[in-house]
Amino acid sequence: MPEVTAVIPAYNEALSVGSIVLQASMFVDRVIVVDDGSTDNTAKIVELAGAELIKHPKNMGKGVALKNGFKAAKNSDIIVTLDADGQHQTLEIPKLLKPITDGKADIVNGSRYINGNQTETPIYRRLGQIVLDKSTNLNISEGVTDSQSGFRAFSRKTLSAFRFEQKGYGIESEMLIEASNANFKIHEVAINVRYDINGSKKNPVIHGLGVLFDIFQQMKFHRPIYYYTFPGFFLIILGLILGSIFITDYLIGSSHSLTPTTFAVLLTIIGIFVSFTGIILQSVSGMIDRTLGK
Repeated sequence: MPEVTAVIPAYNEALSVGSIVLQASMFVDRVIVVDDGSTDNTAKIVELAGAELIKHPKNMGKGVALKNGFKAAKNSDIIVTLDADGQHQTLEIPKLLKPITDGKADIVNGSRYINGNQTETPIYRRLGQIVLDKSTNLNISEGVTDSQSGFRAFSRKTLSAFRFEQKGYGIESEMLIEASNANFKIHEVAINVRYDINGSKKNPVIHGLGVLFDIFQQMKFHRPIYYYTFPGFFLIILGLILGSIFITDYLIGSSHSLTPTTFAVLLTIIGIFVSFTGIILQSVSGMIDRTLGK
């Protein structure tokens, strides 16, 4: 039987983390809780519940918590991640493990939306999720329906693919992107989530925009054609349109300055440069992938 370790990031989850540890212990061999600088009794309750504790001296973000949790669990055959706030149902852990133990997947992503929109999902949250899912899927070869799920299972052989560069919640998309680019098989299973629990510690709009920014930052490495070339084309078209308007105004006498036209020409040149940067980087990326046999 494979050795399974649950890694649970926690920040001020004293009310729920104890029961999550006890419930998860029924399905895994080890439970590691990473207390990310909690100011309540999270750490004390984790120890009373019998889990292994990693404690950060201050809040460092979910990405750092997962990095340290994965480092501690690196010798496990499978690592399961779940949240400490009680939103995820520990009874579904075996469902995430099965595709890996059956050899059908390297990573299993618990999805709330694999069978369509979950009716319990608040509409504002679902709209934000759709934007983040679409943005993440631009970076990976196989699409996922829930890019921000924190309920996942990882085979040990996938661990070398993760760099853990994102310190915050952008880590969820980063891990999927890096796994996809390393040609690991990503499989999704349907999960249920409780929405009567307010697990978020951040404003949902600020949180979503922060994750979206992190995803686009990763895009410049994994999909430079999207990050550079498409915006470059936009600048070229905008420059040409503005240039035609400004030069027409100058020729008919509506304007007596060529400065706006010069600006439009400069905009077009910048657009051409940015577009070619994306094309060149995409070509280099393709050459590297072919060399590595991807």
